[in-house]
Amino acid sequence: MRIGGIAKRAGLILLAVVICLAAWLLIAPPTLLRIGSGYTAKIVCSNVFLAGRDADQVRRIDVQAPGNPLLRLMSVDVDRARRVVSVAMLGVIGRNQAVYREGLGCTTVPDGDVERVRAQVAPSRPMLPPPASSASWPTGSAPGNADPAVAALLADDALVGPGMRAVVVVRDGRIVGERYAPGITADTRLIGWSMTKTVTAALVGTVLDRFGGVGAQGLRPEWTDARARITLAQLLGMESGLAFNEDYGSTSDVNRMLFTVPDPAGYAAAMPLAVTPGTRFDYSSGSSVILARLFRDRFARPADALRWPYDRLFGPVGMRSAVLEVDGRGTFGGASFLYATARDWARFGQLLLQDGVWAGAQLLPRGYVAWMHAPTRASGGRYGRGQVWRRLPQGMDRAGLPADTYWMLGHDGQSIAIIPSRRMVVVRMGLTPRWAGYSPAPLVLGVSAAGRKKGRVVDALGLEPRTR
Repeated sequence: MRIGGIAKRAGLILLAVVICLAAWLLIAPPTLLRIGSGYTAKIVCSNVFLAGRDADQVRRIDVQAPGNPLLRLMSVDVDRARRVVSVAMLGVIGRNQAVYREGLGCTTVPDGDVERVRAQVAPSRPMLPPPASSASWPTGSAPGNADPAVAALLADDALVGPGMRAVVVVRDGRIVGERYAPGITADTRLIGWSMTKTVTAALVGTVLDRFGGVGAQGLRPEWTDARARITLAQLLGMESGLAFNEDYGSTSDVNRMLFTVPDPAGYAAAMPLAVTPGTRFDYSSGSSVILARLFRDRFARPADALRWPYDRLFGPVGMRSAVLEVDGRGTFGGASFLYATARDWARFGQLLLQDGVWAGAQLLPRGYVAWMHAPTRASGGRYGRGQVWRRLPQGMDRAGLPADTYWMLGHDGQSIAIIPSRRMVVVRMGLTPRWAGYSPAPLVLGVSAAGRKKGRVVDALGLEPRTR
């Protein structure tokens, strides 16, 4: 009896602990669970409503396979009528939501106020005529003349890498090779992750006169302390000095910012200084989100800011598929959340290759692109002044790449190599986690060497001919 009584009391205590634990998880779920549910809701929402993919496939392949094991416990509900995705662990714990709005993409709603977010007005888009199917890319939809040497390289699974979804190779303004994974087509929108940062830097360039130049200071009204000395150039070059934890595999600042707060820019701007501005390179999605808010603040009306990229950048270069998603406060997700087809990502790379000129129009300030990929001192030359990489991360570089190659890079294996000396752009997109150990360098090295020709080259967009 005595032993039985002890066992009974132990059972009751264990039951009480379980009940308390369950209540705690329901009422105040740990941050990691909130991150997991927010991430799942956002990825499923964008891929279903922007990319037109199957929700269960996205949950299994995009969310669960490469992610934290906790993500396997997330239940996903897609309400197509309301265009809302709801996610919670085991269906009840750590609930988070994302809502889709036409023209604005998907937005994580961690505070649950879906109707407030839904009330934001989407900008009207510029009316673009459909591309002529018979005209060659980039003005039309025909890819151009394939290069057999490039095609042979793209057929090599080791070169395109595990989880490849799209590769587009552009030379002299024409697509000379492309490859897509099963289920992905030239019309599938793909997330750029941190390649979006470079687009944000370009958008800042389109309104640079409203800042008063890259040396502008006093950027945020609440920065009344030493942060008032942070310059626009330092934010662009990832040397602002602001504290920010960019570790993707934990309850870090970047994960909290993107998936657990309704105002990511406010979260990032509230960070204190860790070091003196300009003295240390710290890669930070927080800096890019702050830049997106600063861009928005250059307009008297938020709706004008939301329309601007489509009128002044995406529209002129024909990026018809591009959707730069917004957060719960109507600020562009300037660190991560641009969706576009691989061909449209290539169009943006081509714009950089053309020094910000498209069809004779100067879309970015003269000299701004060169400034963007000039090295920052604090990064030791690894990073450019305008959210581009001058060298791949350690272990990914490869000898033999043209010295003037610079990169747009994103999470899970997104990359665009811009090679001015070869007049080439190489887009590679996929679902390739860092632990896969893949580097795009061999692919870029191979296609940049394939089919090289010497002589006079006339740009496909009608710019001045150049000599290689």
